Amino acid sequence: MTVWYASLLSLALAHAGMAALSFAMDRHHEQLTHQRREMPPRRRALLRLAGVVLLMAAVVPCVMAWGGTVGSVAWLGFLSAGALLAALLLPYRPRGIACLAACAAAFGGVGLAVTFAGLSF
Repeated sequence: MTVWYASLLSLALAHAGMAALSFAMDRHHEQLTHQRREMPPRRRALLRLAGVVLLMAAVVPCVMAWGGTVGSVAWLGFLSAGALLAALLLPYRPRGIACLAACAAAFGGVGLAVTFAGLSF
């Protein structure tokens, strides 16, 4: 796995995870859906679970590319970059960030599956 490919995968997964965690909050969920109702607890739990799983998945390409010590530090950096991207776009384009996060999650999942299948970039 090349460093660039690992960086792209990790950033995509971190952004998707941070977006999922932000949409699990009432304030941001209201921005996304334009509904003042309280979010159903099952949806909140599912978004939180998806966010945590995506953030944990973001560590895999980092560790594969840089090893355990440098990879964990790089993962923290990508978590920050993903959170920054979500925080900057969320007030202006909440639906756009949801679409971007869904695409990023799909790209990250497919990228990890391709990597584990033995096809590396």
